[in-house]
Amino acid sequence: MCAADAIPAEDWTRKPSAEEWSAAEVSAHLVIVERAIIGTADRILHKPPKPVRLWKRVHLPLWLVQVRLLRFNTPIPQDPELIGSKEEMLGEVRLTRERAVAFLVETRNRNLSAYRWNHAFLGQLNLYEWFEMIAAHQLRHAKQMKEIGRRLPKVVEISQNQ
Repeated sequence: MCAADAIPAEDWTRKPSAEEWSAAEVSAHLVIVERAIIGTADRILHKPPKPVRLWKRVHLPLWLVQVRLLRFNTPIPQDPELIGSKEEMLGEVRLTRERAVAFLVETRNRNLSAYRWNHAFLGQLNLYEWFEMIAAHQLRHAKQMKEIGRRLPKVVEISQNQ
């Protein structure tokens, strides 16, 4: 996650303001969401897909996920157990992403479009769309991480020679 480079390790858990997330909380959120998607996808693939009426397949466009003009409160609670050092947490983000890629490789010979479930804001997505959502979600929070880097109070060192 290159956007995390803008956040010094010592500021990893620091919030720009009381109402905003720290970089650590953003990273934890990414891990929680991606684990939930992969877990649900893995679970539903063990059953036959349920038929879904055409009108229920209509959903909001996925590009809305990455636009930071619209702010949403996640329905998924934070997990304080996931909060750690920058290095540990970025490692966890990488491991979670590797699991997502492995899932796609493992299922590459299956048609995943028949498997669906509801997204809290967008509507019902099929499995391919859920993995597109992971990418859009990552971009959304990369923008947020850059905002955090810009908004964190800057520490100014005072020269001893003054």
